[in-house]
Amino acid sequence: MAEQALQINSLARGIATTILQGFNRHFDIFQQITAGARQRFEEADWKAVQLASRERIVLYDWRVKETVSMVQELYEIKTVNLSLWREVKHCYMRLLLDHQQPELAETFYTSVFCRQFPREHYTNEFIFVRSSISTEYIDSQETSYLCYYPGKIGLRESLARILQNAGFELPFENLERDVRNIFRAIVKHYRGKSARKAQLNFQLSVIRHPFFRNKAAYLVGRMINGREDIPFALPILNNENGGLYIDALLLGEKQLSVVFSYSQAYFMMEHQVPSAVVSFLQHLLPRRDTSELYSAIGLHKQGKSAFYRDFLHHLRHSSDEMIVAPGIRGMVMMVFTLPSYPYVFKIIKDKFAPQKEFTRQQVEDKYQLVKRHDRVGRMADMLEYSNVVLPIERFVPELLQELQETCASSISFDGDNIIFRHIYLERRMIPLNIFIETADDETLERVIDDYGNAIKQLAGANIFPGDFLYKNFGVTQLGRVVFYDYDEITYMTECNFRRIPPPRFPEDEFRSEPWYSVEPNDVFPEEFGTFLLSTPKIRKFFLKYHRNLLDARYWQDKKDKINNGQYEDVFPYPEALRFKR
Repeated sequence: MAEQALQINSLARGIATTILQGFNRHFDIFQQITAGARQRFEEADWKAVQLASRERIVLYDWRVKETVSMVQELYEIKTVNLSLWREVKHCYMRLLLDHQQPELAETFYTSVFCRQFPREHYTNEFIFVRSSISTEYIDSQETSYLCYYPGKIGLRESLARILQNAGFELPFENLERDVRNIFRAIVKHYRGKSARKAQLNFQLSVIRHPFFRNKAAYLVGRMINGREDIPFALPILNNENGGLYIDALLLGEKQLSVVFSYSQAYFMMEHQVPSAVVSFLQHLLPRRDTSELYSAIGLHKQGKSAFYRDFLHHLRHSSDEMIVAPGIRGMVMMVFTLPSYPYVFKIIKDKFAPQKEFTRQQVEDKYQLVKRHDRVGRMADMLEYSNVVLPIERFVPELLQELQETCASSISFDGDNIIFRHIYLERRMIPLNIFIETADDETLERVIDDYGNAIKQLAGANIFPGDFLYKNFGVTQLGRVVFYDYDEITYMTECNFRRIPPPRFPEDEFRSEPWYSVEPNDVFPEEFGTFLLSTPKIRKFFLKYHRNLLDARYWQDKKDKINNGQYEDVFPYPEALRFKR
């Protein structure tokens, strides 16, 4: 027995070491791609920015698959040996005691295990349903943030040092002007406030490395003065002529929330201890949970793990029931929600409406396209899970019946549980069609303008939504319009934008079929008004701001720019906040 125990222990140590080596390799490659963001930004190589972002997103699955193959080949793993894998987990936990990314390594281990063995073993006995290692106060060679003390060196000098310490090789086009702009914005913020006088603890704490995304870099920090603690960000842009400049000062949680929104692409931000960065960000954005912040810095698998733990905790400590999500029923997705939890659950239906001429695989591919693409703050991120187990008692009977009628191939039952083979989760928003029903004129004008802006910004990012109906857009808590129905999206470059040719004869206009040929990828923008602008007030506001969306020439111009490699500037903050240059 003792000899057998020694053999199991030796084998378990070998398997645990191999899995951790697989994670370390993954994180090293992840860091290499991330570290290249600075050079890509300074060289204004925007195409490389997009390619690196997509490469980093698919990296995790590649490395997990590679590690699974290695474990199976090296140790001839064919079936699950429960005694062995209990010991493997214990050995792995011991290996993480001095690790700088223990929470990420635990998630990687869980992925490797779940790729090999059936669902009944997905318990904390074998995987990390709960984290085993605290991430508080993990040290690295360099601190996660730097502090500056205006009381000693002055606010202007502190701001200059923040910009100089950001580590850019490309010079600022006018550093003195940028410092002056930031200084004035801070003074304006404090003007007339009782806290405007510098207190003993007045300091600026700034995350050491910039956050890179799309065509911008961001310096992120907090301004502490007495009891006031204000988050801030400094967007840095490349003038594409050999210089950098500060574009704005974003102050306060609301302005930063848009920058770190779930409708934005993932940042590239280099640091050996991601948990320290997430901890800092939580001070700035207390309404963002850890799952969103891990995802924001590109660690979306860790975001999924953190989210699932939080959801299980919420499920255990709540008692309300799952219901069909408010809004018009989808033709492709069955959508339900738990009222006390701010997410919706989306299941692909077994059969689609006749006008939806595509397959289940094509729908899954569309959602993957969104995951890999620049969402420019206008497409909701989603979390994708397999084999999700939920208690039947938490579903109202009407929802259970509808799931069985529309999604039978995606669900199964095991005792008192319902198992979802494949499920997507998105932040719950107010569907735009419901929002505009109760909006006053001022709010309606604002939201219709933002709806048009959302369409234009998606088009600039090479995304054609396909279906512009208001029910496919939502309004976030911050009042932004976001697209969330992806089954008909396609690339702008795959569309053929056309004007409707004039009728040959007067009778043509009364025909049930068009008098002109229509190919599968043809789009006629002037038709949009027919199904979008039947309400007079909506039509008035839409035409006031976005009449060009009904013109094929506008769309073709967007497409031509994309084909020519021109990437539009899309800022996750209002134009009014931008500094004058």
